[in-house]
Amino acid sequence: MDLGLRGRTAVVGGGTSGLGRASAEALAAEGCDLLLWSRSADALAATAREVAEQHGVRVEHVAADATDPGAAATVAEAALTMGPIDIVVLNAGGPPTSDPTATDPDGWARAFQLLAATPIELATRLLPGMRERRWGRVVSILSSGVRQPINDLVYSNAGRSALAAWLKTTARAIAAEGVTVNGVMPGRIATPRIQQLDSGRAELEGVTEDRVRAAHIATIPAGRYGRPEELGALVAFLASERASYLTGQLVAVDGGLIAGV
Repeated sequence: MDLGLRGRTAVVGGGTSGLGRASAEALAAEGCDLLLWSRSADALAATAREVAEQHGVRVEHVAADATDPGAAATVAEAALTMGPIDIVVLNAGGPPTSDPTATDPDGWARAFQLLAATPIELATRLLPGMRERRWGRVVSILSSGVRQPINDLVYSNAGRSALAAWLKTTARAIAAEGVTVNGVMPGRIATPRIQQLDSGRAELEGVTEDRVRAAHIATIPAGRYGRPEELGALVAFLASERASYLTGQLVAVDGGLIAGV
């Protein structure tokens, strides 16, 4: 199925690994040019080279840290030098685990900058061009914690929920202008972030990572962790011409993990 993305330009956060890399690969496979951004300049350069060589598209990159209040301006400025931006994939790493009864102001400030303030500002800076051209896509990689809070991830649950509320509100405001705004909610996808969380849980409980993983898998109806490319495929679809009547939605990619309606 042709998604109608050839020749479009997309900005992808966290594009060097995990769900960001999977989203970038899926878009590049459809013919999108890319601007990748994350914290590591070296990893960005290597990833940009690999994706460009594999898919034959233009891939630029810029280093920025989403916890820095200046990150959105840096990324937006770099993006707009490529020409019109059609798609922005909002994605950033997760904050640390925490006892929800023992949070602190610094932790909250960092989490909201990372998960809400920076992505909202970046999208806000790129939306005017989309609205003027009457075509654009904003896709945010959230978490199943938006729908079903995850133990020990209180900063993530709250920060991503704030972003989800912005997405839903903004989608209604600009739906008639040809710009869609959607979110995806990954469950347990086999990424470095999930491996880190499993490792931390294993150390805390004094058990093996395999035991932690098995306990999680027991709660997933599909009986396994997801693959990054399974989420990347949904991101590419939501960014496509085919998804033009789909906006304001939060779509789970979780193997049936979320139990609530």
